[in-house]
Amino acid sequence: MDIFRYDESLRQKGFCRIAGIDEAGRGPLAGPVVASAVVMPAGKTIKGLRDSKKVPEAERESLFDDILGCCLDIGVGIVDAVEIDKINILRATKHAMEKAIRALSTEPDLLLIDAVKLPQVHIKQICPIRGESVSASIAAASIVAKVTRDRLMQQYHEIYPEYGFKKHKGYGTKEHMGKLLSYGPCPIHRKTFEKVMSLMLPFR
Repeated sequence: MDIFRYDESLRQKGFCRIAGIDEAGRGPLAGPVVASAVVMPAGKTIKGLRDSKKVPEAERESLFDDILGCCLDIGVGIVDAVEIDKINILRATKHAMEKAIRALSTEPDLLLIDAVKLPQVHIKQICPIRGESVSASIAAASIVAKVTRDRLMQQYHEIYPEYGFKKHKGYGTKEHMGKLLSYGPCPIHRKTFEKVMSLMLPFR
């Protein structure tokens, strides 16, 4: 079953407003975690829509525009590095997803969430593993979350150009680790992440 047929099968069971939810930025050492909730219209397909991690950057931008041009509703939730350090990345991810759901103009009747359950949200939820490869709604949310976060990291690059955020987006690449070793962490680094914490000691 392709990702569009999966969502259609749920609509045929009576769910009219299905919101796909996904996040970007759980793994990086810097920057926010971003979640998106996307409600796609029935019968609509977008050529090339798939898991954002499998889509080149230029194509992600094009898909992002296609999604915004046809979706019924969209919400984004952002949790910054300071809050991630306060509550841990899993709780921050769930918080970002909850914020994305609240940002929708109308409450959905079903949430499709990539492998995460939201016990504080009292809307029916289905949480497929590798959901971006199962559901078109989740795939759309993964694109929106990824593009939104990448754009934020490009803005942070302008503030902290020495770290190269525009290139690695805060992930723990060899280049990024070298910059951390040279300059120490900046305000958007996640200080509770082990790789950052281990490099903080010489700068205290």
